Amino acid sequence: MDSDRQALHELLSKHGQEGVLRFWEELSTEEKESLASQVRSLDLELISRLAAGGGPAFDTSGPLEPESFERLPHDEASRERWQAAADEGSVALRQGRVAAMVVAGGQGTRLGFAGPKGAYKIGPVTDRSLFQIHAQKVLAASQRYGVAIPLLVMTSPINDAETRFFFKERGFFGLPFDRVRIFSQGEMPAVGDDGKLILESKSRVFMSPNGHGGALKALWDEGVIAWLEGLGVDTITHFQVDNPLVRIIDPAFLGFHLQGAADMSLKLLKRTIPDEKLGIWLRAGGRPRVIEYSDMTPEDMHARDESGDLKYAGGSIAIHCFSAPFIRRLNEKGFMLPYHRARKKVPFVNDRGARIEPREPNATKFEMFVFDALLFSEKAVAIETTREDEFSPVKNASGVDSPDTAKRDMSRLYAKWLAAAGVEVSKGEDGYPLFPIEISPVFADGPEVLECNYTGPKRVTGLLVLE
Repeated sequence: MDSDRQALHELLSKHGQEGVLRFWEELSTEEKESLASQVRSLDLELISRLAAGGGPAFDTSGPLEPESFERLPHDEASRERWQAAADEGSVALRQGRVAAMVVAGGQGTRLGFAGPKGAYKIGPVTDRSLFQIHAQKVLAASQRYGVAIPLLVMTSPINDAETRFFFKERGFFGLPFDRVRIFSQGEMPAVGDDGKLILESKSRVFMSPNGHGGALKALWDEGVIAWLEGLGVDTITHFQVDNPLVRIIDPAFLGFHLQGAADMSLKLLKRTIPDEKLGIWLRAGGRPRVIEYSDMTPEDMHARDESGDLKYAGGSIAIHCFSAPFIRRLNEKGFMLPYHRARKKVPFVNDRGARIEPREPNATKFEMFVFDALLFSEKAVAIETTREDEFSPVKNASGVDSPDTAKRDMSRLYAKWLAAAGVEVSKGEDGYPLFPIEISPVFADGPEVLECNYTGPKRVTGLLVLE
């Protein structure tokens, strides 16, 4: 192992990172092999550049301007546009050109749940998991359009094995196992204020997922794009695992994306709360893009137009469409998305080998943002959706964006579908049902399907489950 240490020392010292080996003599043979393998996998040149202050590849300074998007249908002309888009999306679905991708690299730690976040039980009555809800939406759409829609599940190294087991143990929730592709995103190390790599133990460099933008790199690195192309898929819908309301297979969204020959498309909410934590859809440096709310000035976040609406009206909720050729282009000559810097608390071992849990941010992590792909797109399309129809994330254990709010929002959405089918549901003054309601995606994944399938009473006054 002395020769290994010498080779590693030479490799690390070129970038001023030889301190990674400071506990080498204390390590077992297995630990030495593990550390050596990890060091060789690191892009030390990239890390050095980022640690020295290398940031986003594009200058986004300059005046900000509002950017338009396709509003929800509100008159005859807009209804015709939406219907034409839905027709085109339906054709693409029947042709087998569409896959669905769920970004599911996180754990349920903030929810007090030990396991992949997608395994968290969120059904208002049945305790369906997030994974089950999403998978069954894909299954329902597959049955409707007569084609096996592939489901792509992006994990991270911290939950990949558990996620694979979860899907396998539950029979992939009825989906063909050869149409479910589970793959892991990459990781990046963090650096301290001195630019040095951080050891989380004597034998391991601290690593964390490389951000939601890493999904577009993982699709290429793990061979998923080539696999999809072999199936004839050229369009990928993309969403986050913690949003149980998302309409995964939305023909109108797909149609607008395809009609616009877009590289990338996104769904937006009309912003009504200035400080809501959504990415902001706008034009910067002459290009449409999304900017993190934390990177906006308070003045811009609160700015209003002549009608009194927020000037920057579109808020991104991480629901996208991508063309497979665009993802290929982002990767073929080296991945193009820039890394962003984030100050975080990172546990480490000090020079005496004691593990320290810092109370304040002590390190810089490097992450990629999926919406930065807009910087490289030749054409992007954005359409509007609503909170009540499609956005109720599960992020916090209690309060806003919690399991309680998501369950209530699911029941409210199902009650809305029932009302559209002519079914009366008892509600409180706040507009929410007085009792939990749950509709299996396989029974109905939208109001038009529910209207065809529902044969129950025309008035519902208690807990309801439709399977």
